[in-house]
Amino acid sequence: MAIAAAVVLPLGLLFLLSGIVVNFIQAVLFIVVRPFSRHMYRRINRVVAEFLWLELVWLFDWWANIKVELYADSETLQLMGKEHALLICNHKSDIDWLVGWVLAQVLGWSMWFSDYVFLERSWAKDEETLKSGFEHLKDFPRPFWLALFVEGTRFTQEKLLAAQEYAASAGLPVPRNVLVPRTKGFVLAVNHMRSFVPAIYDATVAIPIKEPRPTLLRILRGRSSVIHVHIKRHLMEELPETNSGIAQWCKDMFVAKDALLEQHLVNDTFGDKDCQDIGRPKKSLFVLIVFSQSEQSTPPPVVSPEDPLKANLLQ
Repeated sequence: MAIAAAVVLPLGLLFLLSGIVVNFIQAVLFIVVRPFSRHMYRRINRVVAEFLWLELVWLFDWWANIKVELYADSETLQLMGKEHALLICNHKSDIDWLVGWVLAQVLGWSMWFSDYVFLERSWAKDEETLKSGFEHLKDFPRPFWLALFVEGTRFTQEKLLAAQEYAASAGLPVPRNVLVPRTKGFVLAVNHMRSFVPAIYDATVAIPIKEPRPTLLRILRGRSSVIHVHIKRHLMEELPETNSGIAQWCKDMFVAKDALLEQHLVNDTFGDKDCQDIGRPKKSLFVLIVFSQSEQSTPPPVVSPEDPLKANLLQ
């Protein structure tokens, strides 16, 4: 705990200070550039915001050294990051969103400046917010992934029991590894985005049996783990046209996802043929070094002398 505190405090201060700088730059861009060219503003803002986001990716990749094994076919791998996509994923833990950031290679005002869609978990209020957010993405200048966790909440055994009771009473397939998806937001997203988003990426996250479940606290403590991610690409044009058909498609995907996770429990893998170790991109390490050097008043994190990798990274 002493080592974790010694790391969290200076890194937290570094993130706060760099966040203030990034937000100030974003505010200037929002006032000076966006009124004249939203396209130019978004292109510049993406680079600026990335400096802040990559600090969290550094925690994942370099500090905690969490290994992501990606299972996808060669065509999907070639297209990842090169096209707009709608991402649906099971919600296993509190760091699923960070896994998405690592694969895709922000918090507070930085999210607002970057056109994030903020919801209140009330459909009466969120429907118009979602429609407006989807419309704003039509002319986004760079490939993006819009992530939807259609289960609506993180997976727990208590929530699974509730989902199983609901599925049994509604005559739906009873899940064992996922929750029953809530399809309103997905249907709305498909209807508004199918004209400019060519694909849906169906992601399934699983933790190997012998590996500890990664959490944000474990990451801050520098505890390593392994995450398996299976991704299957679907063409948006192949989805049904009706709202009920789109909703059923989403439900069917989660029935298949449940079976895939059941298979993973037995084999402890999604298969060996398409497994890819994505490695540790050096961009986040470079950004952390730049920010830490610029904040001379921030003391360097204290690391255990028994961990030469972390010691070398932070010297």
